[in-house]
Amino acid sequence: MNRYLTFFLLLALAGCSSAKVLNTEKAADVDLATYKTFDFYKFEANADTSSQNYHASVEKLEDAIALQMQRFGYLLSKTDPDLLVNIGVVLDQEVQTRQTDFRTDAPRYIGQRRYSWKSKEVEIGNYTVGTVTVDLVDRKENTLVWQGAVEDILPKKQSRLETTINKGIQKLFSRYPLKAK
Repeated sequence: MNRYLTFFLLLALAGCSSAKVLNTEKAADVDLATYKTFDFYKFEANADTSSQNYHASVEKLEDAIALQMQRFGYLLSKTDPDLLVNIGVVLDQEVQTRQTDFRTDAPRYIGQRRYSWKSKEVEIGNYTVGTVTVDLVDRKENTLVWQGAVEDILPKKQSRLETTINKGIQKLFSRYPLKAK
């Protein structure tokens, strides 16, 4: 009995993070261990950035990336960093639908005892998918040395956003080509 309980607990824990790493790529002939310091590019946006939540979310994203970079031995430096971190963020509004089913959705009456049933998509909710791209750029050469992208469904409650960001960035940097220190 305990084997089954353990199996289901592990299965439940594995399903907790919906973050999906889309890709990671290291530039050829680059030794990432030679870099010691990093800083962030100034974050610019093409959408409405006036909300308080937007700026707080960007700060949480930078904090999560800084934490992962420091795990690999890089130091945050505002003066002459070796690497510059460029962050790209895309938010997509998605609609969740379901297919109608004859067993659960009643036929429609269209007059004179003619009933019809047609399968159709029914909207049952909406959600936001966030995609984050992290580019590490050699500041002196102005060349891309590593890039990774991760996506996740964003929680509706702002209080859960930081946890989602941290898990997604951690999952992305689990594919970083160096070993954490």
